[in-house]
Amino acid sequence: MSQAAAAPRQGHGKVIAASLAAAVGAFLFGFDSSVINGAVDAINTGFGLSAFVKGFTVAIALLGCAAGAWYAGQLADRLGRKKVMLIGAVLFLASSIGSGLVGNIWELMFWRVVGGLGIGLASVISPAYISEIAPARMRGGLTSINQLGITIGIFAALLSDDVVQSSAGGASKATWFGLTAWRWMFLVGAVPALVYGVLSFLLPESPRYLVRVGETERAQSVLATMGDEAPDHKIKAIKESLHSEDRTSFADIAGDRFGLKPLVWVGIVLAALQQLVGINAIFYYSTTLWRSVGFSANDSFKTSVITSVINVAFTFVALLFVDRFGRRLLLLIGSAGMLVGLALASAAFFNASGSGKNITLPHTWGIVALIGANLFVIFFAATWGPVMWTLLSEMFPNSQRSYAIAICTAANWIFNFIVTVSFPWLSDRVGLGFVYGGFAVFALISYFFVRAMIPETSGTELEDMTGGTRRESQASTPA
Repeated sequence: MSQAAAAPRQGHGKVIAASLAAAVGAFLFGFDSSVINGAVDAINTGFGLSAFVKGFTVAIALLGCAAGAWYAGQLADRLGRKKVMLIGAVLFLASSIGSGLVGNIWELMFWRVVGGLGIGLASVISPAYISEIAPARMRGGLTSINQLGITIGIFAALLSDDVVQSSAGGASKATWFGLTAWRWMFLVGAVPALVYGVLSFLLPESPRYLVRVGETERAQSVLATMGDEAPDHKIKAIKESLHSEDRTSFADIAGDRFGLKPLVWVGIVLAALQQLVGINAIFYYSTTLWRSVGFSANDSFKTSVITSVINVAFTFVALLFVDRFGRRLLLLIGSAGMLVGLALASAAFFNASGSGKNITLPHTWGIVALIGANLFVIFFAATWGPVMWTLLSEMFPNSQRSYAIAICTAANWIFNFIVTVSFPWLSDRVGLGFVYGGFAVFALISYFFVRAMIPETSGTELEDMTGGTRRESQASTPA
């Protein structure tokens, strides 16, 4: 093989390695947001929480996520992508240690918000960094690595929760150094936070940021290292793009449709629907959920771990097919599959006996509930989980991108908060059948929304996102 042919291959290896390193932030995103799953019942018992306060304690981190996501882009433009990743690592580390050593519920809420700020930064910076170093033909698959990192983080959190509670004999029992098991569930997160900090320090800076601050030669070197076959052409395109972006402000996404441009509302609704189908009711409360319908504590933990393994495995489907089949088709398939899974889960919970915390599922309906919940996770993991983040990083013109992504990501976290804080309260008052039925309705809405409004962005360079895609023009047309 000639040196000319070998160089792009070597570059592809380096861009994949850099993407994997950046995705450790996504791992922490998944880990830090889901680690409370195994601790929530023990925290509830230890601090004597009401259903609303329990939900608020789980969900309050998401307010930090929304704030972190809103400011991430502005910080990244001022400080660089690497420094923002390092700030996120410090926030993750502080939150893990602080949450594990709290003395009361208010302290736990504070450290959950600190961790949420780190998650919010990672939710924006990791996919943005990957999209900025990746060639267009690889970008969909590489940005999907971000979602893979999130799913592996969720799996690692639930697995570590299970290991810790099993070794202690329960999440409320004392274990190493006299600390209760649920405290160690949080403290374990300090290890990946340190790893993320080290990797962030070693990563090359984004070429787009380097061009922005006038370090063109370094940017060219990074692009060449990452296998770009025409770095000079890419530098020129970035300069033209940044020249346009430097004149942008919030006014560029302002419009006459409730204050924003139609395409921005498309992104906000897309981000909201990803949460309104109820995915985080599974990953924040699955252990509590399965215990509430008659599973033992150990079986509940293990069932949650199995669900997270399914989540990881089917995220690879998106990695393999997002660039081959396009974003819209995967979302449509995902909406249909999630609807079926949620409908099965809803039907099963309507057949539960008992009330409040003393409900059980007949054996057959318990199997249906497990099949439905895991079918839902399969289709979400293969489609809406990764593809929404890929689309948000791609679908906006350069003149709108930074502000549009910030507001859409913040919306995603706000709706995550709404679902998370309301789930325990609604489950107690209207029942799981109605709650999962509501999620199914949003899955149905998501199908028709994608058909009508979502642009196809596959294979287009970021610098070429100027509003010319077929569906984008439709999305911008008044109804």
